[in-house]
Amino acid sequence: MRTCAGWVFVALLGCGLAMGQANEKVLYSFTGSPDGTAPVGKLVADSAGNLYGTTSAGGSTAYCDYCGIVFELSPGLDGTYAETILYDFCQNASCADGWNPQAGLIIDSAGNLYGTTLNGGGPQCNQGGGCGTVFELSPPSSSGSPWLFTQLYQFCQLPGEDTCPDGSQPASKLQFDGSGNLYGTTSRGGANGTGGVVFELSLGANGWTEAALYNFCSENKGGYCEDGAVPMAGVSFDKSGNIYGTTTIGGSSKYYGAGVVYELSVVESDWKESVLKAFENGTGGGTPLGEVNFDAAGNLYTATEDGGKFGYGVVLRLSAKSHAEQFLPFDGTNGAFPAAGVLIDQEGDALYGTTSAGGLGSSDAGTVYKAVGSHNSVIYTFRGVGSGDGADPEGTLILDRKGNLYGTTRAGGIVGLHYQTGCGTVFEISK
Repeated sequence: MRTCAGWVFVALLGCGLAMGQANEKVLYSFTGSPDGTAPVGKLVADSAGNLYGTTSAGGSTAYCDYCGIVFELSPGLDGTYAETILYDFCQNASCADGWNPQAGLIIDSAGNLYGTTLNGGGPQCNQGGGCGTVFELSPPSSSGSPWLFTQLYQFCQLPGEDTCPDGSQPASKLQFDGSGNLYGTTSRGGANGTGGVVFELSLGANGWTEAALYNFCSENKGGYCEDGAVPMAGVSFDKSGNIYGTTTIGGSSKYYGAGVVYELSVVESDWKESVLKAFENGTGGGTPLGEVNFDAAGNLYTATEDGGKFGYGVVLRLSAKSHAEQFLPFDGTNGAFPAAGVLIDQEGDALYGTTSAGGLGSSDAGTVYKAVGSHNSVIYTFRGVGSGDGADPEGTLILDRKGNLYGTTRAGGIVGLHYQTGCGTVFEISK
C-alpha cells in the first residue's frame, strides 16, 4: 500500500476475473474490415441504451487503412449487441469528408451525433493529409435508410496561410454549451503556428462559422509555451460558463514543459487564459491527454500519462477554492500510462478511470480502477491480446443508471488472420 496526499491506492491480488474484481463482458470485437479497428474515443449512449462511437482506423474503404468509421451497437433481448456501421470515412480519393477520428461523439436531444476527424477535409493543409473536420450524423427519417452525413467545418480554410490560424488536426471530443454551440480544440495550427486552439462553432443564417477563442503558445519564452500547447483533449464548462482543459506540452521551461491545466474566462468581452497547473514530468505528473471533470463540490480532476512518483502517470485533483493539489500515482501493478480522463459518479461519490498499460500479472494490458474517498482499487485487469477481453483502453468510461461501466480498448478481442493483436473491443464492467 502506498499513500499520496490523502489518497490510498490498494491493488487487488490476481488478474482477470480474480476474487474481488468486477465482471467484464465484451459487447463487441472489431475485425478491421468492414467494421473498423482501434476504437480510442469515449462512447455515448442514447435513451434506448444504444451505444455510439468511432474507430480510428479500418472500415470498408479499400484504399484507406486509417479511414475509420462511426458505429452503433444495439442491445438485443438476449443480451448481445449488434453493430451497425453508420458512416465510413474517406468516401472519395481526396477524403474531403475526413478520416482518422480520434475522439468519441456527442449526441443532442434529437439523436444527432457530432464528432471530429484528425485528418481529411481538403488538400490545402500544409501538414499533408488534410487538417481535419467537424461533422454531424443525423438519424434517417425511415427505418433502414442511411444516416445523413453533414460536414460542418473543415480546418485550415484560409488559402495561402501556412499556419492554419483557424486551427488544424482536432483530436478532441466536442462539447455543447447551453445555446447549442459546439466547442473543441485542435492539436495544431492557430495564430502562433503549431500550438493549437480552443474553438467555437456557431450556427447562423449562413451555416456554421468558426471562431478561435484562444491560441496556445501565445506566451512564448525561450522556445517554450508558458500557456501550454498541443491540446489533445476537449473542453469542459463550470457552472459559470468558464472553459477548462489540458495541453500535452508547454507550461514550464523544464524540458519545455509537460502540459498544463488551463481555465478560459471572459474578461472585457475576450477570452483570457489562466494556467491552473503546469506539469514538469516530476512527481506531479506530466502529459495530460484526458479532459477535465468536476465533482459536486467543484473540485477538478484529470489524469496524466507520464510523471508521478514511479513515472507511470497520476490522477490529479485540484481543489475548487485554493487549487491545492493531490495526486494518485500509478506504479505499474495498479496500472500505468492513463490516456483518458476520469469519470465521476456524482451519486455514488466515486471516481473511475482506465490505464492503457500495467496491471497485475504479466499481460501489461491496462486496468479499470475505482476511487471512493481515500480508497482506490483496481476493479479489472485486462489480460491482453489473444485473451479475447481487450487490451490498451484509451477512452474515458461512461456509466449507466444501474452502475455498469462501458468503454473501449484499442487492441485485443478476436484475433484474425491479418490482425494478430486484435482490432479492439467495446466492453462492459458490471458489479
